[in-house]
Amino acid sequence: MSAPTGRPGTLDQQLCFAIYSANAAIHRMYRPHLSKLGLTYPQYITLLALWERDDVTVGELGKRLFLETNTLTPLLKRLEAVGHLTRTRDPRDERVVRVRLTQGGRALQGEASDALSCIHTLAEEAGTDLDVWIEALAALREQALEAAKAT
Repeated sequence: MSAPTGRPGTLDQQLCFAIYSANAAIHRMYRPHLSKLGLTYPQYITLLALWERDDVTVGELGKRLFLETNTLTPLLKRLEAVGHLTRTRDPRDERVVRVRLTQGGRALQGEASDALSCIHTLAEEAGTDLDVWIEALAALREQALEAAKAT
């Protein structure tokens, strides 16, 4: 299905489009589960990262999520406004903002089990090993990040 050398190929032959459209479809699948929780997908992945490791700096969280601070800060402000987390200046360095889950933010993890399991259930029903996909996409992401640094 590869495009001939020197020609861009069709839309369906583009890896970037396959990833983009799969991502859009997965977001649609998550949407009903997340809307019950009052979350957007970016808010959900932010909480996933904090459930994994709480009390981090905005910079650490941005690196973990591959988000720039100017994208992450408004998202954190919205999560703080609804009581899921707090943002506080680090007393050792006022330039550093630390992010911590609230009790409500921690409790939301239990309520998010439907969203957490929906893609895994779908993959199991299709006989798809998600670990293989996750590893391959993570490796591709790292290669793309390295290539972007070189340009």
